[in-house]
This record gives sequence, C-alpha cells and structure tokens, in this order.
Amino acid sequence: MKEIIDKFTKAQDSLVTQQSDFSLSAIAEMVKFESIDISPHYQRRDRWPSEKQSALIESFLLNVPVPPVYLSEDDYGTYTVIDGKQRITAIYDFLSGKLKLKDLKELPELNGFVFEELPPQLKRALSIRPFIRVITLLKQSNSELKYEVFLRLNTGGEKLKAQEIRNVAYSGPLNDLLFELSENNFLKRKMKITSKKSASYRNMDDLEMVLRFFTIRSRWENFGKKISVAMDDFMAENRDSSPGELREVFNRSIIGCERLWGNHAFEKPQNSGWREQLIAPLFDAQMVAVSLLNDARLELLSNHSSEVLRATRELYSEDGEFLKAVSQATGDSLAIRNRISKLLNMLNTLEV
Repeated sequence: MKEIIDKFTKAQDSLVTQQSDFSLSAIAEMVKFESIDISPHYQRRDRWPSEKQSALIESFLLNVPVPPVYLSEDDYGTYTVIDGKQRITAIYDFLSGKLKLKDLKELPELNGFVFEELPPQLKRALSIRPFIRVITLLKQSNSELKYEVFLRLNTGGEKLKAQEIRNVAYSGPLNDLLFELSENNFLKRKMKITSKKSASYRNMDDLEMVLRFFTIRSRWENFGKKISVAMDDFMAENRDSSPGELREVFNRSIIGCERLWGNHAFEKPQNSGWREQLIAPLFDAQMVAVSLLNDARLELLSNHSSEVLRATRELYSEDGEFLKAVSQATGDSLAIRNRISKLLNMLNTLEV
C-alpha cells in the first residue's frame, strides 16, 4: 500500500496544470505569432475537411459547448498542442480568412461566408464572446507526462497509427531524423506522396519506411521478431543516438537505389515492363543490399544500370526462393534474410 500511495503522491506532484477560458481571437493570435505550435511531431498529420471545420464554427455561433484543448508549456509563453490541434486550426483558419463556411446544418444562410463577410454583430460576438477551455500542462511538469497525456487523450477515438505512437513514446534525435529523411524527394515520389493530403503522408507511412530500413539493416541476418516489434525495439535502443551516421547510410542507400534501378527502384517486374508500385520487401532488399556494397562496386554498377535491371528481372523469374521471399510471408526471418542475401549476391557477382 505504501508503494501505491508513493506513486499517487508522485503523480500529483509531477503534473501541474492550469485551466483558463480563451476567446477565439486570442487563440488565433497565439497561432499567428507562433506562441502555439499546432504541429508537434507527435501530432497526427491529417487535417479536418472544411465541412468539419465549418461545423465547429457553427457550434460556437450556436453557443454549443466544445471540448477543451490541452496545451503543454514548453517555455514561458510558448506552447505545443497535446490535444485539440484540429479545433485550434479551424479557429485560426476561419478568423484569418482561410476557411469559407460550408455545409452548415442550422445556419445554412452563412454557407459560403468567410469571417470578414459576416454581419458586424456576428464578427464581434465570434471574436470575443465564445470561450474555449484551455488546460495547460505547465513547464514545471514532468516532461515525460506530456506524452502519457497525449496517448491517453488520443487513444479513445480514432485508433492511433503505430508510427504516431512511436513518435510519442520514443521522441528524440532519431525520431527527428525520421521526419527529416521522410522528406527525401525520391522516396516521396516512389510512395506517390504528392501533397499533404496523400494517404501515405497522413498515415506517416513515409516515416515508417525510413525506420523499416534502419531496423532491417541492423538485424537482417537473424531477425527473429515481427517487423513492427523490431521497429519499436530499434527506436527504444537508438532514440538518443547521434543521427549523423544513420543519415549518411540512408542517403547513400536511396541515392544508390535511384542510380541502379532508376524509376523502377522498389518495383516488381511484370511482362515486358514494371509494376509502378513500391513493394516494401523489395525496398528492404534493395536498400539494405546497396548499403552493404563498397563504394567502388556501387559506382561500377551505377554505370551499368541497364544490366542491373536485367539481372533483377532474371532474379525474379528464375529464383523461386527470391520470388517467395518478396511475395509470401515477407515478415518471416528466413524471407528477410533470403531476399537481402540473394539480391546482394546478385549485385556483387554481376559481370559488367
């Protein structure tokens, strides 16, 4: 019982909160002047459509209660959003003229209006009268509790994606590096990420693909775990590591893949062409194999990319074990080892 009481007491002392009612204009001004960071790494990348943003504004006009938002005080006067990013964004977008009201149910007369076009009385009332409750985790709170609060607030509704949870649980230099490397233009092109509306971007599949490479490269000869569990382990073990070496390894590998396979990198050969879709097991095999080539061999192969493409097609059509390793039970330890070792052997023995 003493241990339970000690934990309870520690929790009470570790999380210091403050509750305030903010006007909508105050919230919008804080976003405008970057006092509130509405896009911390652990937040979702998706964005409410204009219909849902408009419904929130209609709630304020109708004086319908809106759930509170949660902020974390990072420094005095600067905050990040723990919960309520979409509500704060909708408030800012409307008051700054970026949002045109749409599909209102109770006030359809206002459909198509931006803030400046509202009647003066509504403009004044909307700026000053509605308040939204803001609960702030003050700076002196235990920093790790910010992530615990985020998880508990954000797992009650739409299920968090695995990478969203990792961003929270394993924040640090490695997580920052994943965000940086996910911006690689070739990777985005291969994943068909053309805008922030792309599903792969919203789901953070690009970050997960970078992490997948690091994880599989670190233990491909004897994997032994589900890939998702291994990625968790890799982030836990390396969350505070210096990112310099990993950055260099990733950039060298993805540039090498582009040079060797061109626009057909990570693609499956079919008939006389290539299937224009990134195949994750092929991504594993090509990225890891290229990372294990020495510079001289990589340079030589880069000058003979047509031969590399031909040999890759032959590997697919003539080696049943390789085909199975990239198409069946691809998370199995043997499949991971087979596809990487066979592709690496092909690259090392190809006569050019």
